[in-house]
Amino acid sequence: MLIAAAIFAVVAAAVAFYFFMLESLRWAEPETAAVFQLRGANASATAQLAYNLGFYNLFLAVGAGLGVVLLVAGNAVAGLTLMTFTTACMLLAAVVLVLSDRRLGRLSLVQGGPAALSLAFSLLGT
Repeated sequence: MLIAAAIFAVVAAAVAFYFFMLESLRWAEPETAAVFQLRGANASATAQLAYNLGFYNLFLAVGAGLGVVLLVAGNAVAGLTLMTFTTACMLLAAVVLVLSDRRLGRLSLVQGGPAALSLAFSLLGT
């Protein structure tokens, strides 16, 4: 079960890194606006907030990745703790996203799905 948790944590980290790229590096791009269902004025008005939010996603991605590295290196307590915390944060962020705008349900599933699976396998494996 812990191997599955680690695999889904890596996938969740990749998704969080993708969101970092969108929010911090590509926010003004039309493709990003389409992903987040933004209109032109909304994208420019929220660019600074998105830039900051992207770094939260980057830090969660790094945390999940580090948790996997610690788990594989034999430090199960630290690795599972870090994986569980970061994937729980990712899942909760996805819940907040869909609760804030139901139209973003698919995006929320992309953001929270792998994290939810990693979290479930982590909790079942301990």
